[in-house]
Amino acid sequence: MTSSIPASSARLSGSPPLQAVLLDMDGTLVNTEDFWWDAEVSVFAELGHQLEEEWRQVVVGGPMTRSAGFLLEATSASIALEELSVRLNERFLERLDRGVELMPGAQRLLTELRAHQVPTALVSASHRVVIDRMLTSLGREHFTHTVAGDELRRTKPHPDPYLTAASVLGADPRRCVVLEDTLTGVTSGEAAGCQVVAVPSVAPIDRSGGRTVVSSLEEVDLGMLRSLVTRS
Repeated sequence: MTSSIPASSARLSGSPPLQAVLLDMDGTLVNTEDFWWDAEVSVFAELGHQLEEEWRQVVVGGPMTRSAGFLLEATSASIALEELSVRLNERFLERLDRGVELMPGAQRLLTELRAHQVPTALVSASHRVVIDRMLTSLGREHFTHTVAGDELRRTKPHPDPYLTAASVLGADPRRCVVLEDTLTGVTSGEAAGCQVVAVPSVAPIDRSGGRTVVSSLEEVDLGMLRSLVTRS
């Protein structure tokens, strides 16, 4: 007998509701959004420019090329984008050496996902050198895979980072939940077809499009993540 169920639906029906959890890093798992802004303010001060506070919401959550590019255009600073990116990464890494604070609920959630053997990926617009340093604080054992912004041709807000993570984990994006703190990251996750939980850090995120918005990772647990996929 020929089945009337589409092949994709038939494949999904026999698989677990939640196949993977894909997590952003800065501002979502670790309290480092201030670190990036401090690095940007410091480097541009050395170049003779003062950054406007309202620019912070423009650059938060974006890839280095976009954030640094915006600040270069806004200040007309005399430095090449590539050199500026190197200096920003170096200044950020110097700040990391003084310690990194995990966001409330992050350690508990990572421990829970690992205990239940849920595949996870750390998906960040930050460069590989930053991710590798941060994994010392987060614990490499908590992540099945990691995706860095400088390893992709297109990063957030494009869907590529989350599509790449899902593919490597062998998961259907529709059965993945993304955790993000910025609209840039939320847009990336939604464009990839994932369920998205937004945990706003620097700038607010509205509830449009059926996305889930919480005030802290303390509101997120495995049961909730499973329910989002089952409900969808």
